[in-house]
Amino acid sequence: MPGTVGRVPTPSAPLSGSPVRADAAAAVLAYDWAGTALGPRHCWDPAVRAVVDLVLASPVPMALAYGDDLLLIYNDGYAELIGEHHPAAVGRPAAEVFHELWRLPGVGNVIERVYRDGGTFLEKESTLQLVRDRSGVVEQAVFTCGYSPVCDGGGRVVAVLAVAAETTHVTQQLQSLSEVAAALAGTLTLDDVARVALRYAITTFDADRVAFGVDEGGGGWRMVRRIRGELIDEADERLPPLWRRTPADWPDPLVQAARTGNPLITSAGQPLRETAVDRHDQKIVSLAAAPLHASVVRGGLSVGHQAARTWSAAERALLAASAELIGQAAERARRFETQHGTAQLLQRSMLPEHLPDLPRLRIAARYDPGVDGNAAGGDFYDAFLLPTGELGVVLGDVAGHDVRAAARMGQVRAALRALALTDPRPDAVLAGLDRLVASLGTEAGTPELFVTVIFGVIDAERQELTLASAGHPAPLIRRCAPDQRPYAEYVDLPTGAPLGLGARPAVTTVRFAPGDTLLLFSDGVIERRRQSLSVGLATLADAVGAAGSGDPRALCAVASAAVPEATEDDVAVLAVEHALVPSRSAAMEVPAEPTAPSRVRRWLTAQLGEWRVPESLISAAVLCTSELTTNALLHAGTAARVEIDLSAERLLVSVADSGTRGAVTRAQTDTLSSRGRGLGLIEELSDAWGTDPTVRGSTVWFELLLPAD
Repeated sequence: MPGTVGRVPTPSAPLSGSPVRADAAAAVLAYDWAGTALGPRHCWDPAVRAVVDLVLASPVPMALAYGDDLLLIYNDGYAELIGEHHPAAVGRPAAEVFHELWRLPGVGNVIERVYRDGGTFLEKESTLQLVRDRSGVVEQAVFTCGYSPVCDGGGRVVAVLAVAAETTHVTQQLQSLSEVAAALAGTLTLDDVARVALRYAITTFDADRVAFGVDEGGGGWRMVRRIRGELIDEADERLPPLWRRTPADWPDPLVQAARTGNPLITSAGQPLRETAVDRHDQKIVSLAAAPLHASVVRGGLSVGHQAARTWSAAERALLAASAELIGQAAERARRFETQHGTAQLLQRSMLPEHLPDLPRLRIAARYDPGVDGNAAGGDFYDAFLLPTGELGVVLGDVAGHDVRAAARMGQVRAALRALALTDPRPDAVLAGLDRLVASLGTEAGTPELFVTVIFGVIDAERQELTLASAGHPAPLIRRCAPDQRPYAEYVDLPTGAPLGLGARPAVTTVRFAPGDTLLLFSDGVIERRRQSLSVGLATLADAVGAAGSGDPRALCAVASAAVPEATEDDVAVLAVEHALVPSRSAAMEVPAEPTAPSRVRRWLTAQLGEWRVPESLISAAVLCTSELTTNALLHAGTAARVEIDLSAERLLVSVADSGTRGAVTRAQTDTLSSRGRGLGLIEELSDAWGTDPTVRGSTVWFELLLPAD
């Protein structure tokens, strides 16, 4: 009777001291009612008998509380709710059966009031703790309970009828709809939207297969699905979904719903017969597909089950509401990706696509946009050979996060290289740039152009590094002599004034011996809100000094992540290592074919064996490279390039693809784009790994340190 009860054990499981539950109707009919207010069954009032017959025949949980003592008569559905109280509750006063709850507000007083006054009462939501199975797992169930007076043939109220309808499923679905709206609010890309949509749909609709798709803008479609039981771990949830491209006339119900704007429901049949890609699709018997109903993006969401299923009006409405929320998020994501892709293409097109490949000077760079990655910035780097055979390196920052800042950055970078090729002295180059920036400011009517630059010349033969700075942070050098423990120190370099203010930069020359690595960085690496600059500088130096090797690519990754918390500024890093001995390198172009990973494994095994790399490292390198190659082919769908570089202290392997998964261009790729198993392998087997976004596609790399001997 009460709307809220405590933990109720399963009625189908035997309880200590209790018999196995009998059928509720049989228990009511077998009860000796002669000694109660009801009297013998053959003497019952016809109106009361009719209500009792209704209760016992109903599949809905119902109970009748008769007379002043409110004696209980109930059906099987209600017996399941009261669990261990059945069958002893039959014919007993409700106040005794539920004595622990009867005096709580909204329980006994409500039933007594209905019996006394003859009114009705609806308890819109009651929560029951139910044990659903023999395993003892406790679940919360939500019910709507109604109480009505029952009159005898003379019109006198003689009982209270209680009807309980379980609304757990509907309540959970509405809660899920609220949760998915909150989750979609934080999505930026279509990858993000797809992850949220698939996770939500397969849980809310208890589905065996769910799919999400959008138009490609050129007539085709891009679709992704999830299967019940698919192993999706925490790492997988952060990774790019496995999109599949289909032609414009693809007969999948999702595409048809998206194209027509009308939902498609198949209660029983083979809805994916013409488009099934594997046995998971072939097993789907019932499927509902709803269009996104977005103004710009066409797409749909489909939910499939392996058994015949009738979709209620409430479930159809929930699916339509879900698809509408997902459509709005997809539209926002498409706009973001368009703006973001344009900004990043502009940004990266002004940076060097290839850095010099030298035997004794190994070079790497990394650029990560700040803010939300949706605007072009002014950070830049460059490295180029000078006519003297020396290496020129530069890193600068033009204030701003817009197209104008990126354009000025391009002008400054081009002018610097031209000046350096004429006269490579760092002070002369920066003096010429100072005049250029002043001229640009006057031309634009903005004399306050804020541009900082550091320029250096590396002479590998003389083991010297000559630097000059115009308002830029001093660089860091990781020292690693053969007989010393590595450490990092900042170059004692006068900062000077930013360009455009009549800069007269001072020049500093320091030792740059084999084993050392130079690190140039922008202020986005070390500056954080509510933290002093000195803390950021010290944290960066500690991280670089503790790095496992002086490999420039690894140090770029270390520097980018050295200072905790996110930055709103761009991050640019350039590293140059003076190698102890020349490294050996090789590369292989990998076609987008199923046999490509096996070809890479054979090639890599042979190449590393020829270089006499230890067998244990060969096994780890081959396994990791195979995973990365498979990942590149799956996610990018294009050919890839595998590069290996062997130095005296480490083996570096990188896999680069040239795809962006459709229109998606990610600002940062902080996680390996492999399925969960691949990510775990790389983290477990390598000494360092990372990802580098490039002008086209992305590069994933890992490093294995060689034994000391």
